[in-house]
Amino acid sequence: MEGNGIGNGNGGGVEDMNEPALGECLSGYVDQGSVESHRYYRSRKTVMEMLKDRGYSVPASDLNLTLNDFRAIHGQSPDPERLRFSVTHIKNPSKRILVIFCGPGAVKVNTVRSIAAQIVNRDTLKGLILIIQNPITSQAQKALDCLSFKVEIFQITDLLVNVTKHVLKPRYQFLSNKEKQNLLKKYSIEEKQYPERSSCLFCLFGRSWVELVAYAVLSTLQLPRMLKEDAIAEYYGLQKGQVVKISYTGGISDSYVTYRCVW
Repeated sequence: MEGNGIGNGNGGGVEDMNEPALGECLSGYVDQGSVESHRYYRSRKTVMEMLKDRGYSVPASDLNLTLNDFRAIHGQSPDPERLRFSVTHIKNPSKRILVIFCGPGAVKVNTVRSIAAQIVNRDTLKGLILIIQNPITSQAQKALDCLSFKVEIFQITDLLVNVTKHVLKPRYQFLSNKEKQNLLKKYSIEEKQYPERSSCLFCLFGRSWVELVAYAVLSTLQLPRMLKEDAIAEYYGLQKGQVVKISYTGGISDSYVTYRCVW
């Protein structure tokens, strides 16, 4: 009798029916939920870790919230309005920062006006973090510049991974003003002062923006630079003129220390 294409196990074409399928083995490691909820969960967790590293009081229950618990609270399609939160600084409780998640639409000037109108206790607010999913318009950026507190903007995709948790990340130490001056004196580094155009001030007259140019005196050091837009500088909220001590250990070279001036 001719073969029917069914093997006997040695060279056959039929798998052992008692052996679990590969797909079933891996299914437990595959996220069955929505991509949207996963993105919101990861970015919100990273922001909380970032604020904790900046010295803010973040509840452990929020830091340790699992993805399943997050979805149980917010569902598969979280409402960005419900994701906002505020925290205060551990050493200075009067220093409060607010985090707001924007929806998938474009961030326009009306969006900023709506956000500003919803902020309560504005006098105690020292900073605002906006998590956006699309580019912000120039008019919206100008509206943010009018606010009386510092505004930081992050793309949600930049927060899906915490950049400080990389295994090869060096150690960062942020020098106080006194430590900075001691460093300059030790290495005979000159600190220069010169005028530079700062971020502009804007006032809204009717429907047109009138730019009021402001100038500020900024300091620069004869040190290697770290851009203010650097991922680490943005993570810790560093300002221009701050000095960072970076310590490298292990790797292909011996341990060494270098300094960077935020630019």
